[in-house]
Amino acid sequence: MKILVVNAGSSSLKYQLFDMDTGVVIAKGNCEKIGIDGSITHKRPGKEPYKADVALNNHDDAIALVLKLLTDPELGVLADISEIGAVGHRVAHGGERLRGSTLLDDAALAYLNSIVEINPLHGPPAIKGIEACRRKMPSVPQVGVFDTSFYSTVPEKAYIYPLPYELYEQYKIRRYGFHGTSHRYVSAAAAELAGRAYDDLKIIVCHIGNGSSITAIDHGRAVDTSMGFTPQEGLPMGTRSGTIDPTVVPYIMKKMNLTADEVEDLLNRKSGLLGVSGVSSDCRFVMEAEAKGDKRAALALDILVHYMKKIIGSYIAEMNGLDVLCFTAGIGENDADIRARVTKDMDYLGIAVDAARNEGLGRGNKGEISADGARVRTFVIPTDEEFMIAKDTYEIVTKS
Repeated sequence: MKILVVNAGSSSLKYQLFDMDTGVVIAKGNCEKIGIDGSITHKRPGKEPYKADVALNNHDDAIALVLKLLTDPELGVLADISEIGAVGHRVAHGGERLRGSTLLDDAALAYLNSIVEINPLHGPPAIKGIEACRRKMPSVPQVGVFDTSFYSTVPEKAYIYPLPYELYEQYKIRRYGFHGTSHRYVSAAAAELAGRAYDDLKIIVCHIGNGSSITAIDHGRAVDTSMGFTPQEGLPMGTRSGTIDPTVVPYIMKKMNLTADEVEDLLNRKSGLLGVSGVSSDCRFVMEAEAKGDKRAALALDILVHYMKKIIGSYIAEMNGLDVLCFTAGIGENDADIRARVTKDMDYLGIAVDAARNEGLGRGNKGEISADGARVRTFVIPTDEEFMIAKDTYEIVTKS
């Protein structure tokens, strides 16, 4: 069966086509500048990418172009659209009801629309992508895979904020957690690398990129995560502040005469690595500036490492131990220096990394970087959220 995986953003639409008989990606690409100008990059293994500027007024145009390219006699990999057995959609937020991957019928879509208020950034484009696929492929099952669903096992004490309880009851203000599909894939892959049963391990996964989160998985169940009501909470990120004293918000609003939207923009788009360093939201450029003696760049990286250490330590306390530590995503997979800084001086907790193994692990490769004799095994594992979406989609449509 062929499964098309779609990840729709506000002005983009990424796609991958999986042959689930082999688990191989047979085509992938990205539609960009939707509603602005429009362009597409379409790739197939072993062949030159196809790139073109083309008018894309909306997500319907983007899906139509993707289907046209997938079935094109020269550029495609399918004889007909009917070869697509199902479409899997990455959806960041499933709220409290959608606690697992599910078929996207009218009722599920109505619920997704009802929670847009608590998911204003990622909700509308995901819904547009789903609706476009339903219109262009009305007979093909559509499946939603939700980042939040992995955290359905998190206990109340970890997801309820110490606010008036009525705010949870009336407005569903609580910790939801994000990047769940990535954390689920990486933690399962880590258990396989460790040669242990997934439900026999205490695992911490550090998904560190432009957006970052850390999750604790205790015997196969997520028990805590650093992101909260929104992806803003937790670690400092590329442009996000992460966790701060909440009274900073009204103080800034009064001092700078900012509206709620303006201060939200400041916290989400002008803070984090960019805000502290003044250099970039990209960790690579911040590290280059640090190497040249830029003190603010060095401080930005120190803050990131400091927060990571604090969260990892707290999760070890929460789970009463740790068997496996994992690094993934853009920084976690590719930046040996950040991994070395985070794991330095953590031998008391059983974490120790071999410098040569850490430095020698190439980009895109998975492997173990633990020092010999370390009580905790430390791995670097490239994430593959799209495969998890395809896998869930395949399982749902073949069982239904």
